[in-house]
Amino acid sequence: MRIGVMGGSFDPPHDGHLALARAAAAQLHLDRVLLVPAAQPPHKPGGSTIPAERRMAMVSAAVHGDAVLEASSVEIDRPGPSYTADTLERLAADGPDDELWFILGADQLEGFRDWSRPGRIVELARLAVASRPGAGDPAMDFLAGAVAAGRVDVIDMPEVPISSTEVRERLARGEDISHLVPAPVAALLHPDPAS
Repeated sequence: MRIGVMGGSFDPPHDGHLALARAAAAQLHLDRVLLVPAAQPPHKPGGSTIPAERRMAMVSAAVHGDAVLEASSVEIDRPGPSYTADTLERLAADGPDDELWFILGADQLEGFRDWSRPGRIVELARLAVASRPGAGDPAMDFLAGAVAAGRVDVIDMPEVPISSTEVRERLARGEDISHLVPAPVAALLHPDPAS
């Protein structure tokens, strides 16, 4: 199978996450895309603002009924920090005949060499990189060549100007987030006060 893996804190998951996952699935002809919430994101020493189990529930709700997108608890089920190389090793062991793509944005590609075991990540999976504003084709080509020559597929997708930080800030101010997150995620972020 051709499997995409999209990790992140998903704090909370939003429409931009799903747009990237769906674009990667369509353009790379992926059979499945696993959305993998990090239990302990190593780049966020203070951790996520939403507990891991709740973020997992939100990702599951966001992709419920989708034929291609699937929530995976592989990082939440493992103790310690959530390193991409460890996750890909586990997935490769579980499906030795699967082809893996690790999905990320161009902004993440810029710091990729500072990740834990970036060489191992590229051994286990191709990188599926979505262009972001400010990362034009020459910049993408340079980064792709410098980071993972011959192992990068560029995902063409329109800008989706949403961030989890923006969703959290709007929630804190009591503002509407229905246009930023899937309806089931909004329901989990705004539980019915009558229940």
